[in-house]
Amino acid sequence: MHAGTTREHLLALKDAIVRERHEAINLNIDGMYAAMKEKEELLRVLAHVTNLDEVDKDIASQVRHENRRNAFLFKSTLGWIRETMEFFGKKTSSSTYSANAGTISSNVNGRLLSGRI
Repeated sequence: MHAGTTREHLLALKDAIVRERHEAINLNIDGMYAAMKEKEELLRVLAHVTNLDEVDKDIASQVRHENRRNAFLFKSTLGWIRETMEFFGKKTSSSTYSANAGTISSNVNGRLLSGRI
């Protein structure tokens, strides 16, 4: 990474965060990984900044906003994946009835994605 001003690093960080989200939406794992690595490197550089100029606070606010958008996207996607996996883990057949009208559990293990044919 080249030496630059705090403002340049903040602008590059904002671009990396936006690119990370764009690559995630397009399911480009390699591009997302590259943007993530760039973001981590920029964060290491910016971690040493103690005082931020007033003119750079607006850019820092934009970086925070874009990072929160990514966090929301990743968190909601993870929740959707969990819900989908729970759906596929549910029982696929309802209980059956015995001769005396009581319910009995079926022998199906309930997993649509069991790995068996």
